[in-house]
Amino acid sequence: MWLIVLLILLGVLFLVAELVLLPGISLGALFALICYGSAIYTAFTDYGPFAGGVVVLVIAALSFVATVFSLRSKTWQRFSLKQRIESSSMPLPADEVKAGARGVAVSRLAPMGKVEIGGRIYEAKSADVYIDQRCAVEVIGFENFNLVVRKVDDASSACIH
Repeated sequence: MWLIVLLILLGVLFLVAELVLLPGISLGALFALICYGSAIYTAFTDYGPFAGGVVVLVIAALSFVATVFSLRSKTWQRFSLKQRIESSSMPLPADEVKAGARGVAVSRLAPMGKVEIGGRIYEAKSADVYIDQRCAVEVIGFENFNLVVRKVDDASSACIH
């Protein structure tokens, strides 16, 4: 009987390790299944169907409790990173260029390319259509360290060819 209890406890331990320490690795779950299977097999062969059924119910109940406890408790918060990264390896374009600023496309934006605004070159993304080289653009937003631009359609700022 002590072997069955030991296998059940080891199975619960491996299950909790899989959920908390090794998520996605599946070794803990594999070892838990081996322990559970061995405990159930031993209970059925040594003590009969009633004891085997009781072991199955005990394993199901303990696994459910261990899973709920592992996922609902503050366990994940103890292992999670709480520090925020405030710095950057490069300045945000939003710190240098404001929405509404106008410039010219240095390369074709299909949909990514380079634009010149205020004498500086920036990586930009076209919001809707491809923009040819040397066409006037206007900044409409920012996304992932890139400017989001649209083509300026008025006659005074047509593309220079």
